Amino acid sequence: MKQFVCPSCGAVNRAPEGRDARQASCGKCHQTLLTGAPVEVSGAQLQAHQNATKGAALLLDVWAPWCGPCKSMAPQFAAAAKELEPEVRLLKLNSDAEPAAASALGVSGIPALFLIRDGKVIARTAGAMPASQIVSWTRQALSQSPAHS
Repeated sequence: MKQFVCPSCGAVNRAPEGRDARQASCGKCHQTLLTGAPVEVSGAQLQAHQNATKGAALLLDVWAPWCGPCKSMAPQFAAAAKELEPEVRLLKLNSDAEPAAASALGVSGIPALFLIRDGKVIARTAGAMPASQIVSWTRQALSQSPAHS
């Protein structure tokens, strides 16, 4: 069973095994749960995703509006979302708007990627990269970290 947080209303939803999670819609607001695009989150929303996502990993991009490499990586991160969902949900956190959340993660340079499974960071890297590298880094890190759910 996969469990996701609705990007529209924040409700927690389950996607049954054997059904394509990309076709699931929220039981509360009826919006699509997985859009194939990164979801912008606040610090509180990130915490909700970390606490409630089950059966899938989260890939968080910590960025800032003034950061040139962050801007150049944004379309690459969006392209990676299309390839990684539903196994991995991609999230974006603006470090300028959410400095406490970025600090809690130990962000020292941006763009920074954090791979989260079962609420815990299992891998991290920094620096802009193309979509193919984001996908391969994510898959490799997931394969090296045993699933706990």
